[in-house]
Amino acid sequence: MIKPEEFAKSGFNFALFFANTTFDGIERLAVLNLAASRSAFEAFVSNVNTLLGVKDFKSFVEVQKELAAPTLEKGIEYSRNVIAIATDAKEKIAKQVETHVADTSAKVSGMVEKALESAPAGSEVAVAAVKTAMKSANEAMDGLNKVAKQAAEVAEASVSAATEATIKAANVAAPKAAAKKVA
Repeated sequence: MIKPEEFAKSGFNFALFFANTTFDGIERLAVLNLAASRSAFEAFVSNVNTLLGVKDFKSFVEVQKELAAPTLEKGIEYSRNVIAIATDAKEKIAKQVETHVADTSAKVSGMVEKALESAPAGSEVAVAAVKTAMKSANEAMDGLNKVAKQAAEVAEASVSAATEATIKAANVAAPKAAAKKVA
């Protein structure tokens, strides 16, 4: 027999897992942001020193073009790291939710089955209705899980496509902008 305390403990453990996973992701983002800030500052200082040493406008444009590419690449790498951290946290939580829902569903089904076994004679129709309702609820939950996974996959693919499009657009725009400044 499943006890109410087991449900409460299971819910508490799930909430604790969720909180720890979230804090882990936040901590990883903080470390990433600190490293990116330090790197950006160091690059800024280096770039300013390089630009101060330029003697003419044509050289200035060339140096600026050379300095833009690594900055863009670092920005894209930062975006990829943020996406990786978010995806990792989402996958951990989604897996735990799936496990928790399946476990809870099995426990509830077991309790209902036990209760239905002791149903009075002549209540077969009501027992069948309860079993059908439980089966329908489980199928609906499975359908929702599949839709949620598909939505997450589409969102991740969209972010990846947008990142790649940004990279391509920036690589095309940077040389054109530099060429206009020279002319």
